[in-house]
Amino acid sequence: MMAADIAPAFAPPPGFRGRLLRDSVLAPQTWFRVGGVAEWLARPVDAEDLAALLAALPATMSFCVLGAASNVIIRDGGIPGMVIRLGRGFGGIAFDDGGVVAGAAVLDATLAEAALAAGRGGLEFLAGIPGTLGGAVAMNAGCYGSEIASVLDWADIALAGGETRRLQAADLAFAYRHAALPAGAVVMAARLRTRADAPAAIAARMAEIRAQRAATQPLRARTGGSTFRNPPPAESTLKAWELIEAAGCRGLRLGAAQVSEQHCNFLINTGGARAAEIEGLGERVRARVLAATGVSLAWEIRRLGVPEGRR
Repeated sequence: MMAADIAPAFAPPPGFRGRLLRDSVLAPQTWFRVGGVAEWLARPVDAEDLAALLAALPATMSFCVLGAASNVIIRDGGIPGMVIRLGRGFGGIAFDDGGVVAGAAVLDATLAEAALAAGRGGLEFLAGIPGTLGGAVAMNAGCYGSEIASVLDWADIALAGGETRRLQAADLAFAYRHAALPAGAVVMAARLRTRADAPAAIAARMAEIRAQRAATQPLRARTGGSTFRNPPPAESTLKAWELIEAAGCRGLRLGAAQVSEQHCNFLINTGGARAAEIEGLGERVRARVLAATGVSLAWEIRRLGVPEGRR
């Protein structure tokens, strides 16, 4: 269905070149394979299209962005308002002398592979992050000792109302799994620093990261990646998985949702789980960890939308 064919409840901006769908099913697009529908789903084709869409949104309409949907629980009642998924114009990768400019829709692993092909080091850690560059910037994603904050020069964003802006790394006040983006900001592109390096050395580091992930994480399961953030050192010297282990939650189940036996900071859909079961299991884990250790775990997975029956 193209933009011109939709119901009249929301009119796309004149000349909108992307797709705009009503009541779009989201579950098949998420790693957990759960969740309801998007009231509206938009796929702007490029930055101009995105800015026009944001400018046309009513002030009363909420919106959010989905990338690879690898680190998200979409609740069973779906997402009211507008869900934005960036289209083909946000998938570019261009290297220069000191770095790379990439669109927000580029998969992190794809960018790592492109850097390998170009003989550019410094982005190997992206091979271990299951998501898009836009999401990685928004949450300062990282693994195995590296994170976006260590390589980002700038990010281009769009804001509600259609304004676009370039933010320098210092503007984002990066912290652990956090970037201080303005409310409602949509990351469109970013520049990351790289260094010249031998492809064989880059490939070896990427292979080590992938082997470590395969050995420790349930990669073949329907999961959403790391569920909880590691607590600040002042609260606990233990990582999230160690606290979950200490609270006796490894393998804990709620319906068809389960705490992974392989890595207990991962929740998995064993088949037929509902979003409410996965989120409820996470809250049960949080309660048990708090009771056992006094530490209140913070969600790393985003939870979007409303429970069933509340839309």
